[in-house]
Amino acid sequence: MTISDDINPMQDQHKPLAGYRATHFDWQVSDDHKVATITLNRPERKNPLTFESYAELRDLFRALSCASDIKVVVIAGAGGNFCSGGDVHEIIGPLTRMSMPQLLAFTQMTGDLVKAMRGCPQPVIAAVAGVCAGAGAILAMASDIRLGTADSKTAFLFTRVGLAGADMGACAILPRIIGQGRASELLYTGRSMSGQEGHHWGFYNQLHEPDQVLAAAHTMAAQIAAGPTFANGITKHCLHHEWNMGVDDAIDAEAHAQALCMQTRDFHRAYHAFVAKNKPVFEGD
Repeated sequence: MTISDDINPMQDQHKPLAGYRATHFDWQVSDDHKVATITLNRPERKNPLTFESYAELRDLFRALSCASDIKVVVIAGAGGNFCSGGDVHEIIGPLTRMSMPQLLAFTQMTGDLVKAMRGCPQPVIAAVAGVCAGAGAILAMASDIRLGTADSKTAFLFTRVGLAGADMGACAILPRIIGQGRASELLYTGRSMSGQEGHHWGFYNQLHEPDQVLAAAHTMAAQIAAGPTFANGITKHCLHHEWNMGVDDAIDAEAHAQALCMQTRDFHRAYHAFVAKNKPVFEGD
């Protein structure tokens, strides 16, 4: 990996997204246009995903790679639950009538959502309350940081509907978060992982009261958004791309990455603020 081919994930940012109007979920942006919140909003059915919401989420996270204004993304669910997974009537039923090419197109599309979440430079924080199941558990898993509640119920329940636990990257990503044995248990059994268990295992970074978890996510998001945006994007890029590197290659990649960050104005702002004994104010360039 070199600076010229893969280490600069934020080089072409120029498209603002604060004014985006979502169709299949809520999209709200903070007054300073730095933190965006995606809210899955079908609370009467615990916020299931549909073909359309999958596709719109994929397209939005792809667009975030070129966003000039959004610094951090929070994803949450309405009505006390995060997401119950794919809608039984609007997704599961139609899937039983599809041909193999149609099925593959669907599974590749859902996988592309995870790729887009991992590929955008903005850190993604999941605020998880209540039910977090199936594809909902994948959305939480694919986020960079997860905040939960003691009563969060997270289940990778694919085996319970006759499918493999190998879905949307779960067999690759989940073991890296909670370990191979624990991931194997959840993916083979489909049982729910409690909030306390998820926190103990490292799936959840923090636990909060149900009525406070979204506020806590916004607090963390604001803290990250106030940091050096370009450098944060580099950190995310390296965190994801170094999985398949040897340690020496990763050290070399990070040398290129850090040298690139040393060319930013934010780095110079931090130095001059330190000399003046002030707190740096980062501007993302």
